Amino acid sequence: MNFQQLRILREAIRYKFNITDVANAIYASQSGVSKQIRELEEELGSPLFVRRGKRLLGLTDLGANVARMAERVLFEADNIKQAAAQFAVEDQGVLQIATTHTQARYALPGVVVKFKESFPAVRLDLRQANPKDIASLLLAGEADIGIATDVFAGIDDILTLPFYAWTHIVIAPAGHPLESRKGVSLEEIAQYPIITYDTGITGRPRIDEAFENANVVPHITMTALDADVIKAYVVSGLGIGIVAPMAYDAARDVGISVIDCAEPIAPSTTSIAIRRGRLQRGYVYRFIELCAPHLTEQDIRDTELQTEGEHPKVFARTSALHWNRSLEAIA
Repeated sequence: MNFQQLRILREAIRYKFNITDVANAIYASQSGVSKQIRELEEELGSPLFVRRGKRLLGLTDLGANVARMAERVLFEADNIKQAAAQFAVEDQGVLQIATTHTQARYALPGVVVKFKESFPAVRLDLRQANPKDIASLLLAGEADIGIATDVFAGIDDILTLPFYAWTHIVIAPAGHPLESRKGVSLEEIAQYPIITYDTGITGRPRIDEAFENANVVPHITMTALDADVIKAYVVSGLGIGIVAPMAYDAARDVGISVIDCAEPIAPSTTSIAIRRGRLQRGYVYRFIELCAPHLTEQDIRDTELQTEGEHPKVFARTSALHWNRSLEAIA
């Protein structure tokens, strides 16, 4: 048994048992992959895969158990490599951040500039992804840090840390009938076409809850993954937009006005996430500290030992005022 065989088992699951895709993922031939699978099964004395002819269809019961153990072995092997890298060179390497377009475009530039000043030899890879894919990238080891809103809850293997809180704003094209109004209700807003975020992402549940609490059914005619797309269609006159506030700048967003909404939408929290149990390079903690200065490396390590659902002291001492100031600092 060797690491390559365990990697093949892991990739087989990831690529839905397509041998061609597995071979491409590990830079091997299909025949080489098949041979490694046969040798592992021969060593264990039992098949790991359900087959139809030469096709792999799934895992046997033994295969499922071995796959879980293989994932832990490969995870700890990666930790060993990280430990060796930290010992050899502490301030060089690659920092992979999976985040959304909105966060990369509006929330992170200031943080990235400060990070690069402190770690010029660290290559920073910003992977702009669909919010729903960010947790998967963390779990697969393809990102060191994930930054998003409303996508990490309930995943035990991911440690979620609060970054900043914010409340959606309502925008409209210049000259819109609601532009000069004060205290516009959600009922009035619902009379117009609405363009906002896709279901379940970027605080969208807070938007849905706000209309539901007001007993109003919104007329949502378009959805998108990021605010820039929403703003483009608002400017085109296709509807009113509901977006995250950091994506709006009065000087830059010519042709767009913010509507004075009488019923604020409940706050959302953008979170920073890391994989539990993974040995992190020192600069990963430094990046998190630049995002949220109240979080120290020791705080994060202590929190990682706590179970999902607990409320660490480090979070309890963070006030709403702090979150508001965090938002002002990055907006």
